[in-house]
Amino acid sequence: MDLRKMRLDEPNSVTFSEEREEYERDYARLIQSPAFRRLQGKSQVFGAGSGDYYRTRLTHSLEVSQIAREAARRLGKQYPFLSRRTHPGLVIHPEVVECASLAHDLGHPPFGHRGEEVLNRLLMEQYGMKYEGNAQNYRILMFLEKRAGSDSGLDLTAAVLLAINKYPFSLEEPDRLKGVYGPEWEEIGELRRLWKMPEGCSTLEAQLMDLCDDIAYSTHDIEDGIRAGKIQMNRTFFEDDWLADHLVLEIVNDQGNSEVGWDQVDIKERVWTVLAAYLKQWEEIYALCGNETSRARREMKARWVSMFAARVGIIDDPVKGWKKVTFVRDGQQDYDLLRTMEILKKLAWVTLIKDFRVQRLQLRSEIMIRRLWDSFIVPETGRLILPPDWLQNYERHSGEWPWPRFVADYLSGMTDAYAEKVYAELFASKSGSIYEMD
Repeated sequence: MDLRKMRLDEPNSVTFSEEREEYERDYARLIQSPAFRRLQGKSQVFGAGSGDYYRTRLTHSLEVSQIAREAARRLGKQYPFLSRRTHPGLVIHPEVVECASLAHDLGHPPFGHRGEEVLNRLLMEQYGMKYEGNAQNYRILMFLEKRAGSDSGLDLTAAVLLAINKYPFSLEEPDRLKGVYGPEWEEIGELRRLWKMPEGCSTLEAQLMDLCDDIAYSTHDIEDGIRAGKIQMNRTFFEDDWLADHLVLEIVNDQGNSEVGWDQVDIKERVWTVLAAYLKQWEEIYALCGNETSRARREMKARWVSMFAARVGIIDDPVKGWKKVTFVRDGQQDYDLLRTMEILKKLAWVTLIKDFRVQRLQLRSEIMIRRLWDSFIVPETGRLILPPDWLQNYERHSGEWPWPRFVADYLSGMTDAYAEKVYAELFASKSGSIYEMD
């Protein structure tokens, strides 16, 4: 039995397309799923519908998949051990990484990270339950999504399921902020045991997907910020003490990036160095592009993506006794480039997410989610205003689903526009026709 191509709920099934490779089936199931289509209506940085130019969760996921697929092909040629398949977790298959990248943000609720924070807060404060986007991915893929002939999600291969699992932990563990919900972890944990995965380690494919997600975030979101005028490509903006101070503050307060060795450098000095180099490069590219901003913006993004992707490599991780996908230079982890990427990610965060207009929109979205939650959370009244198919699904699985988890599933599956539509139907003085299809 091929441990990478096994499916938890679809053993040796016969289909009409036996000529298709297993991972091609995964790809088809993902891109044809309603959860994937809904990504077009979910915010990346700017609200979905803010303009034709700006990225949504869908375009972000597509871009991550393109970077990851190309990086996987290059690594396959560069590292001979990958082709030896000594361990199912020490393989990098381009199609698997592509599928994982397409699926990595399915669990995000409407209105970006603020929506995730609000749902988690509501569940924790009232019921002691957690909501987390990565965990919700698995709830969607392994249960909520429906495929013809299956009542257990999309029945993806083990390789793709574990390639999405960048946080290989149960979310039920004390103080665990990211991971997998308990019911899905039982099955993911069983796959990991079959694969003999070291505790706390992700497959190389999961690590590559995660790094390519960061590459996209630190380049594409900045491109959107420049286009929106939130990141101004001039010395006044880049030499502002306010900007540098806030970047330093974000870095210091981020407990998740301690592995890049910030304690080994002067953080503020490093921030100033990266900002100066970034602006200098922009000025050079802007001149080469005939002072045309749109061309310069695209060329700047393309160069940074190419540079980051070219430096992706694999090293030994002696601490975990495993392999590590990271930026590599001269056979060693390139901490300098990792820190540079972190600074660019924080530049996007400080200038875009922290912008007061974006904060206003996020506060508005928090108010909407809270009021929608209050409308649905009481079962006696909530069930009267739910779509019939959702209610039928709950009735079939009421022994497994507590009502609050069901409500969180429903709200988190909404696009930004659909959440606003339902909110308007419940709270605005005027709503659309009752014959509109949900």
